[in-house]
Amino acid sequence: MDREYGTCYCDESCVRNKDCCFDYFTDCPAQDCVMSEWSFWSGCAEPCEPSVRVRVRRTEQQSSNSGKPCRSLEERAGCREYRDHQGNRCGLNSGTAFITSMEFGKRRPKHDSYGNSLDPGFCVEFTLESRTPHCTAENRPHTHWMRYITEGFKVCVVCEPPAMHNNSGSCQGDGQEPNKKALLHWQAVGNPQCHGTWKMIQKTQQCNCPPQHSFVFI
Repeated sequence: MDREYGTCYCDESCVRNKDCCFDYFTDCPAQDCVMSEWSFWSGCAEPCEPSVRVRVRRTEQQSSNSGKPCRSLEERAGCREYRDHQGNRCGLNSGTAFITSMEFGKRRPKHDSYGNSLDPGFCVEFTLESRTPHCTAENRPHTHWMRYITEGFKVCVVCEPPAMHNNSGSCQGDGQEPNKKALLHWQAVGNPQCHGTWKMIQKTQQCNCPPQHSFVFI
């Protein structure tokens, strides 16, 4: 940048190099990107199956003079709706268990629309037998919990409404089959490539695993 007294600079490094323009401190300070707050999460893209929800934000002011750049305008997270577009409850089966972080479970409602307490559910302990390498590659804000899924460890998974079936009092893939030694399949909601197998240890009323090894059926 040319000024009256020759070449000068208008970036943060000029302070260190002592070659700033004379009006640097009034016209050249770094301006970080300014972004809006996140929108509310959308509904699940598809009902009755593991899907994704989205939230967005917008850029209100671009960065300048080496300020912090703008970050992502969109975030996605796994989800599952338990009713179809007509409001009917989805038909669930005893297939693969779909799981997500315990933090998701903490935000679930504990009372129905009439103020009555919902079934508190139960906990199932599993020994993790296998998982795909895609789980450890996750570092997005809403999927980094998958990095802690490790073979050989005991994990705890909560079965509670709305994932709990009204009639059977169980969750899909919770291990309550006749063969207690069966090798069962699980999948992380939010990344279909993160999946594996586990064996049921026992069903308990309370989960006693560390937070990083505690999940919920979804």
